[in-house]
Amino acid sequence: MTQTDIQQQYSHMNPMQRQAVFATEGPLLILAGAGSGKTTVLVNRIAYILQCGLCRPWNILAITFTNKAAGELKERICTAVPEGGADIWAATFHSTCARILRRYGDRLGFSSHFTVYATDDQKRLVKDITKQLNLDEKLLPAKTILAEISKAKDKMITPAELLKDAEHDYRKLSVAKVYEVYQARLKTADAMDFDDLLCKTVELFEQFPDILGFYQNQFKYIMVDEYQDTNRVQYRFVSLLAQKYGNICVVGDDDQSIYKFRGATIENILSFENTFKGAKIIRLEQNYRSTKNILNAANAVIANNLTRKGKTLWTENEEGEKIELHTCEDERDEARFIAKTIMDGVSDGRKYSDFAVLYRTNAQSNAVEQALSRSGIPHRIIGGHRFYDREEIRDMVAYLQVINNPHDDVRLSRIINVPKRGIGARTVQLAADIAAGLGESIYTVIKEADSYPQLSRAAAKLKAFVGLLDGLIEAEESGDYSLAELYNLILEHTDYESYLRGEKENPDVRIENIEELSSNIIKFEEDYEDEADLSAFLEEISLMTDIDNYDAEADSCVMMTLHSAKGLEFPVVFIAGMEDGLFPSIASISSPDEIDEERRLAYVGITRSKQRLYLLKTRSRMLFGSTTYNRESRFVSEIPDALLNRTGEERKSAFSSGYSAVGGKISPSASAVPAYAAKKPYAYKPPAAKSGVSYSVGDTVLHKVFGKGMVMSAERMGNDTLLEIAFDKAGTKKLMANFCKMEKL
Repeated sequence: MTQTDIQQQYSHMNPMQRQAVFATEGPLLILAGAGSGKTTVLVNRIAYILQCGLCRPWNILAITFTNKAAGELKERICTAVPEGGADIWAATFHSTCARILRRYGDRLGFSSHFTVYATDDQKRLVKDITKQLNLDEKLLPAKTILAEISKAKDKMITPAELLKDAEHDYRKLSVAKVYEVYQARLKTADAMDFDDLLCKTVELFEQFPDILGFYQNQFKYIMVDEYQDTNRVQYRFVSLLAQKYGNICVVGDDDQSIYKFRGATIENILSFENTFKGAKIIRLEQNYRSTKNILNAANAVIANNLTRKGKTLWTENEEGEKIELHTCEDERDEARFIAKTIMDGVSDGRKYSDFAVLYRTNAQSNAVEQALSRSGIPHRIIGGHRFYDREEIRDMVAYLQVINNPHDDVRLSRIINVPKRGIGARTVQLAADIAAGLGESIYTVIKEADSYPQLSRAAAKLKAFVGLLDGLIEAEESGDYSLAELYNLILEHTDYESYLRGEKENPDVRIENIEELSSNIIKFEEDYEDEADLSAFLEEISLMTDIDNYDAEADSCVMMTLHSAKGLEFPVVFIAGMEDGLFPSIASISSPDEIDEERRLAYVGITRSKQRLYLLKTRSRMLFGSTTYNRESRFVSEIPDALLNRTGEERKSAFSSGYSAVGGKISPSASAVPAYAAKKPYAYKPPAAKSGVSYSVGDTVLHKVFGKGMVMSAERMGNDTLLEIAFDKAGTKKLMANFCKMEKL
């Protein structure tokens, strides 16, 4: 079959999609707009490369951002290319790097059984180190330290370099010291965190040219999905691999770059053609998902971002209904409207799974969840309590982790007295101190507990625990037991079910959960057959995100943050909280770059919808214990009125759209000024606050969080005063004078 004959098989694709499929050689940037069929292009491009005999299946590396996307991609590839499709490397960055490190990690001092620490494991380790270094956890919380360590790893900065850079800055110096001990403790535990999977692979490539050369030779064609969400280390990883053949194809959309807070840098996609010389750019602008009205709204909003490659989505789909902009009284009214609309839609023949409720912050989910529950609407919160985060599941997974890697101090500390064995926290701490002093793991120390006087009293109990572990390790290494059978051995020898019944609330539910884990293990063995070993199972669940468990077939409404919704689509979408200060967030309003990121998030939200889109705002909103009166979101004001159908109780002039477009820029509109701002100040002077400061109408104030504002009204309430303040950037807030953290200017 000639190349022309092969190309004829792709005549069902649109012209730009075909261009992307046939452009196999050299660097290629595919700018794929929302709903433009990028996965179809990736699958067909891989199929075309194989049909043309340009390489073998294992010479192709396709990187995605979620396990779910990788699974779907591989499934479609296997359908398109039945012979050899399964041999293609289709996986996430983390899974790909873990696979390489399992094979060659020994060059960096890690075994093939190294553990991957999840966020909670990292926090426990950092808290332990903070205590060890006598640092104040209130001044430097574990979450803050981990964020700084992650930033350092993203830039490939070592602990030594961070220490040198810190100099006399106490905070930086403290973080650097924790970072240094943190990495040493990980190494002792034969463990890595998620950032390490990437950093250590790049380190491996840079230190050992033979390994880099091996993978450069293997991967003749490299494809990276969601390239706009890559960070510096990920860029370094793919650029190293692509150095030999130069056949790197990245697919992405700069208008959907929304993960800056995770270290993603939009510059990777914006500068692609400068980084990879001779790169070709193909734009996929035909949308197959949404109606014309929805796309026109999305285009109008994103056009306000100046730093972008530039493209305009279009569709042959119908015009569709206008976007409904509904004004509610408060967050409870907003939630009731969502519930009623879903119930009406289901009555008209829709499924519950047709509906998605999106919001900027998780805190907004509470009112909506209550309303859906009261209405009997089946729903699921993506990003809620994950199955593998439950206490009993984490206990059982910790046993599996320690069997796989007994030097994992964090997991071993978790189970050493679960169920209770009379091994107290002090004994564990003594063992940990001895281990730290020797540079060994806790397991190594307690295995010889009677050799250490500090542990002599608990030696018998510690050695009994080690005996239990060694027996389970021997069972796993013997090969005589399947994973499911090994799991049952753990349950049997720990008598964990009896522990749950005697020590925990809701034991029946917890026992159902550990039985469900058994089901997951059995399914894993069925899926992976001969490759279903303990390390592979633990790696899969450690790299799993909540979105990987999303079941599109389940008939239930979905609730999630706008960030979580990326990559998904729904017939009907609600975006709640379209108010300045909430969306865009208060923290982003003063930064043009942050506003651009928020606008991209709005673009992502709008383009999740296929048929109907509801934008919701409220006249007042109780959130985080405070009632706010925010302006309409500037992103709403960027949508042409002709595309909107305004319903509900419109805001009074004091709270109507706070911004108008002037010369392509957003500026405060006349209607943003409260109607009562022009009134004469009240004669009433409120009593002094506990701080000794009194506030009058017309006073200018500076709040630590909300910034500069003007007191619009003051109402005496008991021994305090309720102040209504119009802030320049945060909108109108109601605050109690005695508890205001602000000063009068």
